[in-house]
Amino acid sequence: MHASPRPLSFARSGPLSGAVRVPGDKSISHRALMLSALAVGESRIDGLLEGEDVLATAAAMRAMGATVERDADGRWTVFGVGVGGLLQPESALDMGNSGTSTRLLMGLVASHPISATFTGDASLSRRPMNRVIEPLSLMGADVTASPGGRLPLMLRGLCPAVPIAYRLPVASAQVKSAVLLAGLNTPGITRVIEPVPTRDHSERMLKGFGADLTVELENGERHIRIRGEAELKPQRITVPGDPSSAAFPVVAALVVPGSAVTVENVGINPTRAGLYEVLRMMGAEIAFANPREVGGEPVADITACFSTLSGIDVPPELAPSMIDDFPVLFVAAAFAQGRTVMRGLEELRVKESDRIATMAEGLRAIGAQVEELSDGLIIDGTGGDPLPGGATIASRLDHRIAMSMAVAGLNCHQPVQVDDMSPVATSFPGFTSLIEQLQ
Repeated sequence: MHASPRPLSFARSGPLSGAVRVPGDKSISHRALMLSALAVGESRIDGLLEGEDVLATAAAMRAMGATVERDADGRWTVFGVGVGGLLQPESALDMGNSGTSTRLLMGLVASHPISATFTGDASLSRRPMNRVIEPLSLMGADVTASPGGRLPLMLRGLCPAVPIAYRLPVASAQVKSAVLLAGLNTPGITRVIEPVPTRDHSERMLKGFGADLTVELENGERHIRIRGEAELKPQRITVPGDPSSAAFPVVAALVVPGSAVTVENVGINPTRAGLYEVLRMMGAEIAFANPREVGGEPVADITACFSTLSGIDVPPELAPSMIDDFPVLFVAAAFAQGRTVMRGLEELRVKESDRIATMAEGLRAIGAQVEELSDGLIIDGTGGDPLPGGATIASRLDHRIAMSMAVAGLNCHQPVQVDDMSPVATSFPGFTSLIEQLQ
């Protein structure tokens, strides 16, 4: 998908200022398309993220029978086929770089009487799918995967599938969501037991579409129950700005002297807001204004001002609520006063790249003091002083690595070149122009 690398340099900047909006939330965009395709009738979606990952989901839903269209004003309309109505795709479903699309769609297919072959780019094809294959196999799906549980793989659904009670062995919203989506077309009650809370967009949106879903706390664990053979009702959805995309201009404002930046209309779901909590612990000046609720999701405008950050030990229990945001937190830590310790991040080893190793390599290349651990990083910051910079960074086809190192370049003595910014199109197509707008 990323055939032509697009190298770009990012240089030390004067103060960043202004008010901007970031693209729609990626997690919510995926789910909005999938559930609209399973409702009977017409759903409308405003603010959908039009990055490559979400477009892969839209293409897959079309391939399985839904009508998915975009009008000239950027509003998306989906005519759904109903739960149980997915059709056999005529060819393989190309997921590009999107692990979310792959794992959630595997859940959808698992309880339908169809087969689907999932393929992806080189990066996605290295990512293990066993954590989803295991519970879906318990529900009756038959999966033939490449060695190591990787793509390409073929999944044959079972209808009726078998309801299960599944305790998540690792904190993963994607695994939870895959099981719940499979449960939509499974007779009886499918249960997911979540020892550590993860992002709850699936639960919120399933309820919004009319699914019979309950969440209860039992002995400190979340027990999520969904009654199958559901009938979903079409909805009008407004997708809030993605908090993980907002993290990049926010951290840029915190580390570039004299900056003050507002990011408008950002989702602040508590299961996604761990980064902002950690930045405040480090002394960041961050304010949430105009709090409101849009489509069942809490939203606010976030203002961040240049701050003197202090190193901390990041509480590992916050990791699930900010797992995608650690690369840019590593950048913030590189400019903090003192030592920041971040552990419990094994999940980062199996993202689009090994984000622990790739960020450690990138930060060292521009002069940061970094110690790599098996489950995280220890970073000794500059106390706010610029880093040397002057290196070319290997982004490893990973959009969050590319954007994080771009932010780092804004406070380096010498420009930082990112070897390929094209993967950024998966989640934040206008990233470079947004940074230029703030300068």
